[in-house]
Amino acid sequence: MNAPEPDEAAAGAREDNALKAQLIGKIGRLMKERGLKQVEAAGLLGVKQPDVSKMLRGDLRQFSVERLLRFLVALGQDVEIVVKPPSGAEAPALRVARL
Repeated sequence: MNAPEPDEAAAGAREDNALKAQLIGKIGRLMKERGLKQVEAAGLLGVKQPDVSKMLRGDLRQFSVERLLRFLVALGQDVEIVVKPPSGAEAPALRVARL
């Protein structure tokens, strides 16, 4: 398998970071809706409070998409991943629906 071209790698990183930002936004909204303090959320998520703070401030480096999905499950959310062909003129892409 060949390594991705630099432009492809940069586009993939941008797409990954956009997805992470959407997931973190949902985590933050859930915390606010439930009145959870960072230390309480940290206990539910199995991390330390400073990690929750970094996440909510947008430090995406230490949080994979998979880890963020697990955080959503820990906050009582169902996470469903659907793989399907693009419809119509849409280009294949990663999308998050109904956050």
